[in-house]
Amino acid sequence: MLNPLKSLVKFSSSKRGAKVVLFIWIAAVIILSALAPSAKQYSVSSKEGSVKKDTPSAMANQILKEQFPSKEGLTGLLVIHRDDKITAKDREKITEISKWLSSNDKPKNVESSLPFHQFPAPVQDQMFSKDGTTLLLNFTLKENTDSHDANQVITELNQKLKEMKLGSLQVKITGPAGIASDTISIFKNADFVLMMATIALIFVTLLIIYRSPLLAIIPLIIAAIVYQVVDRVLGIAGKNDWFVLDSSAISIMLVLLFAVLTDYSLFIFSRYREELKKYSSKFDAMGEAIHHVSEPILFSGGTVLLAVLTLFTTVFMPYNHFAPVFSVAMVFILAAGLTLIPSIFALVGRKAFWPFIPKVDETVKKKTGFWHKVSQQVMKRPAILTGILLITLLAGAFNTTSIHYSFNIMKSFPEELSSRQGFELLEKHYPAGQLAPVTVILTKDDQIVLDDKFLKSVKTLEAKLKNTNGVDSISQGITEEMIKDPTKLPHGFIGENKKAVKLQLVLKDNPYDVGALETVQKLHDQDKKLLSESGLSASSYQLHYAGQTAEQLDIRVMNQRDTIILFSLVTMLITIMLGIQTRSILMPLLMMATILLSYVSTLGFGWIIFHNILGYDSISYRLPVYTFVFMVALGVDYNIMLVSRIKEEAQKYSWKEAVGNGVALTGGVISSAGIILAATFAVLMTQPLQELFLFGLTMALGVLMDTFLVRGMLLPSILVLVKKKEKSQAVTYNIN
Repeated sequence: MLNPLKSLVKFSSSKRGAKVVLFIWIAAVIILSALAPSAKQYSVSSKEGSVKKDTPSAMANQILKEQFPSKEGLTGLLVIHRDDKITAKDREKITEISKWLSSNDKPKNVESSLPFHQFPAPVQDQMFSKDGTTLLLNFTLKENTDSHDANQVITELNQKLKEMKLGSLQVKITGPAGIASDTISIFKNADFVLMMATIALIFVTLLIIYRSPLLAIIPLIIAAIVYQVVDRVLGIAGKNDWFVLDSSAISIMLVLLFAVLTDYSLFIFSRYREELKKYSSKFDAMGEAIHHVSEPILFSGGTVLLAVLTLFTTVFMPYNHFAPVFSVAMVFILAAGLTLIPSIFALVGRKAFWPFIPKVDETVKKKTGFWHKVSQQVMKRPAILTGILLITLLAGAFNTTSIHYSFNIMKSFPEELSSRQGFELLEKHYPAGQLAPVTVILTKDDQIVLDDKFLKSVKTLEAKLKNTNGVDSISQGITEEMIKDPTKLPHGFIGENKKAVKLQLVLKDNPYDVGALETVQKLHDQDKKLLSESGLSASSYQLHYAGQTAEQLDIRVMNQRDTIILFSLVTMLITIMLGIQTRSILMPLLMMATILLSYVSTLGFGWIIFHNILGYDSISYRLPVYTFVFMVALGVDYNIMLVSRIKEEAQKYSWKEAVGNGVALTGGVISSAGIILAATFAVLMTQPLQELFLFGLTMALGVLMDTFLVRGMLLPSILVLVKKKEKSQAVTYNIN
């Protein structure tokens, strides 16, 4: 152990040091609570874009802003629907809505809206769905309107619609503005509910396992102290725009913080209880306990910190924005594990274990529980256990090949939300591609001349785009009349500096479906061919694609890139950390292999639950990344605790006995920690977002599998098999 760490933990567990450490933490809570804001005040929902803003769709959007400038920001869609055909009386109400959205009384952040009330009846008729039951009215918010302001606009809109007494007419608000508003609403009180549920669950679980009220309360007090510090530090960062505070990251961070600190508390007080039977002084007992536990805590916390730091290498905003939130949290969690937890337990002493107070020289009963029996089987039948578990886990891993991933964020929203209901109404009553057409921008290095030759080339380009498999139609295409008289070209056809023209494609598939993404990818791949066959020089002209589908395509590309980099980096860095901790070459490779197998198997078994039992057609594309980072990083904790105890036992017994003793001695605390960690992540299943529900369920399943099957049985069995021939007393636990 490093000397500074040794000095720190020794000080934290001493009589004077424990009081000083506790005072510093309490003072930090009081000062920060008084002076700093809460992180929730500055939390936002991360946009689905690149942090570098260099994706094809981002560059296309930049061209749109430069060539076709507008003061407009987020778009909102009013989906007006009636179960049967909309009546003349309904039209009067719709006209009233349209007039209000165009008046001076409209919400202050609304920039413009579709003037339905100004159109003649024949034009209005064309705006309705074919069955006459649905109408789409769009409005735009002012530029740079954030999610909180968008939420205020939607609230005002809903209040006004309620006052209008629309009768049988349903009005659902969707589009980017509606989605942004609902995202704020979803998380408005979610963190408070999440915190209360997490606290209640941890308290009840600890009480059931350890039957000691103080052992159930102390870890929660510790977590509450650390959370207050982390929350305010993040609040300061958000206030000063040091980094983005993602709302989902803050919710998951809350769960992670309580779960990990509870785990560290279990590791410490379990060893503390052992040492209290040897030492009369509670401070000496803690000093000995933390001497053995601090290094595993340092390495386990360090591996989690390393794992979340790798998120900084990602380019996808939601992934990248998780990095600072979790990095800050893990620094304080690790600091608390080495200082606050030992200091509080040292001060409370034996009373913490009431009514089962450990006494000096108390006879330790021979362990005959579940993990003692498991350890016996690990020593007697390691090959059989390894074979059975490998077959089971590999079967789960194989099932990952059948997983379907969704890039539609709306599928993650609760069914009762207005933005989702409005989107689904649009899907039912309008052609799928009309939900979000693809904007095609044709740019040239110098100014474009709208002469006969150029317009004919654009018309040819439109025809070739339309004939592409997956494209349904061209909105407001060029006609022969327009070629003869360019003044009749649609408004906004050519950019302000005459270096770009704008077209719109309507795709056959839903804008978020994989088929739509493939269509845009196909257009990207053949853009030079499209230009040359249309009579436009590929050296002078370029094609760019903007819109939701183009953005989702870029998201898929970014996700693939980030997944490869994250998986590689996390695996490599954690393996190196395990190598440093174990001072071995083979040991970390075996540990990492079992962790990865556990992860892949969890995804496979999870998909069986999601698809075959819960009836989901697909899961979020983000799920594999989030579960990988946390499942792998947290799984290492139990590896380190187990192997550290095996190291200790290997100094006194043969390798096989050391492994068996390690399983028997750590099985109880690791399984208790695993149950609490799984239960805590399961609290995320109460959250309204499907993505968080599935993340919580996957993590709970994965932690339980890892705790009981992989860490408790598979890894120890493999370790016994690897050194099966060793008969002599083990001086070291290294496997080289």
